[in-house]
Amino acid sequence: MIDTLVALLGIDAHAPEFWMPLVFMAVFYAIIVAGTVLDGFDIGVGCLVPFAAAELRPRMLALLSPWRDANEFWLILGMGLFLTAFPNAWGPVMQALYLPMALLAIGVMVRSAAFELRLRAPVHLQNRWSLAFAWGSWLTAFAHGFLLGRIVVGYEPGTGYFGYAVFVGACAIAAYSLLGATWLIMREPGELRIRAAWWGRQSVRWAAAGSVAVSLVLAFANTGVFLRWSDGPQWTVVVGLWVFTLVSFMTIEMSLQRTIQYSHRVTALPFVMTLLVFLITLGGLGYSFFPYLVLDDITVWDGAASVETLRLILAAVVVALPVALVFNIWVYWRMFGLSKAPKPPQFRL
Repeated sequence: MIDTLVALLGIDAHAPEFWMPLVFMAVFYAIIVAGTVLDGFDIGVGCLVPFAAAELRPRMLALLSPWRDANEFWLILGMGLFLTAFPNAWGPVMQALYLPMALLAIGVMVRSAAFELRLRAPVHLQNRWSLAFAWGSWLTAFAHGFLLGRIVVGYEPGTGYFGYAVFVGACAIAAYSLLGATWLIMREPGELRIRAAWWGRQSVRWAAAGSVAVSLVLAFANTGVFLRWSDGPQWTVVVGLWVFTLVSFMTIEMSLQRTIQYSHRVTALPFVMTLLVFLITLGGLGYSFFPYLVLDDITVWDGAASVETLRLILAAVVVALPVALVFNIWVYWRMFGLSKAPKPPQFRL
């Protein structure tokens, strides 16, 4: 593929004009994946708060506390990198995605404000802020799916395309709820685990419907994507991934049913399988869109800034990225496994 791109662009593969936009596209895609997966369980737990008993809501939000500040990092980093590294694509993309991006911004702000204000509010008002956090989570999840739906249909106008994006947004709420529910199953025993298993069962089929809807429309609405999936030996890989995704959803549902029946067992299988589904979906989208920022319109080279600007940004990335990786690895390695109560302070007389 690289040889084909070099021939079409007429640029030396070793020239900065060719490889630097690819580097930034890879970094931007990695940020999208990290933000979706690592912030996903946070959004999912927030979506489930309204369905929990009032006495369980504080515990659900307390489980998120170690990762709240880290989760806000991904959106800011991704937007900043896209604006600076691909300024020529910023205008067309933001113009086409103004509504979902506005909803996303509102959802993220409401989530952040509600989470912090709940900690500082009087006891009788904390439940209201918990519900505000849930409302922001629903809006954030819906905005992610709505944005994806608009991208998949190539920003086409019309009621049908808009309705499709709304459907994908609703399925995104279910997908994030599934991720949050499976994370709670892994982290917390007792009543919360049983409720989370039931919430997951209500979400898994809608999440599967959204995955199918995105795959089918992306394949059949764009000839180039369909040929990329079906032309050549890679079609066997594509079919294999579709089968694996279907098996994953079936495995998740069966595992959730077993969790309801045997709630004393600690299992990370549903959460890991849900993460794999997210990763496969994002990987398929990345493969389908490459090398475009706007499908069949703006490539990474069309949207990229000048080489001098990219060099400055790359210098900052080289310095900041290792620090960010160390920080996030240190924070997120504790997201797996059963939660442990903090040790009570010991006083010496």
